[in-house]
Amino acid sequence: MPAKTLLIPTADGRADAFAAYPETGTGEQHPAVLLYMDAFGLRPELEKKALELAGHGYYVLVPNLYYRHRPAPVLELPEHIGEDERPAVIAQLMPLIQEFTVDGILRDADAYLGFLAAQPEVADGPVGVIGYCMGAPLALRTAAAHPGKVAAMAGFHPGFLVTDAPNSPHRVLDTLTAEVHIGLAEGDMTPEALGELEKALDAAGVTYTTETYPGTVHGFTMSDTDAFNPGALQHHWDRLLPLLDRTLRKN
Repeated sequence: MPAKTLLIPTADGRADAFAAYPETGTGEQHPAVLLYMDAFGLRPELEKKALELAGHGYYVLVPNLYYRHRPAPVLELPEHIGEDERPAVIAQLMPLIQEFTVDGILRDADAYLGFLAAQPEVADGPVGVIGYCMGAPLALRTAAAHPGKVAAMAGFHPGFLVTDAPNSPHRVLDTLTAEVHIGLAEGDMTPEALGELEKALDAAGVTYTTETYPGTVHGFTMSDTDAFNPGALQHHWDRLLPLLDRTLRKN
């Protein structure tokens, strides 16, 4: 499966990224998927997910969202992030996470989608956006900001979809047109917060599903962490691949 690292010009610099796509003949093109990382960042675990998606016929872009600080990896992560290592890793990453702004997120999204549209291997058509953990609200914001382009949005073990902030992701969905799937770990959202999110999705008039994956904890798709749940990872593919297939592929 072809894969490469690359640099994407943005309004704030150049974002390093990983891209994977199918073996293609001359002129062959594929639907694009923008994959937003979890808090631990761009690393082999996410490259593996991109390669899996590429094997199903998608051009997948995984940007390093911390590019303003340094290229990936921004930290020297342990090979496996266990419960003993997790607090120290999160403590180092939290200042970077707290620097994200909505304006910066949307400027970057413009650059990533523009890059995808310019690739010769990418088909002219709708795009899917996926986010894990902190990437889920970024994916939701991107979908809402690009209703004419993003046809599928999926978020897994999401954080920060419903907050008290005036610009909380669930409060900016009036322009959303993408089909949405939110795959939750047990405890990711309170029933009240989930109700607020579903109310906002209902008001947007979009097709969506929210589902709590049983027996899971936050981070269940990531095989390099103690949160990993193999059955839930497969369930995530069982939800994600049909969503992308029915929204991104021409009949």
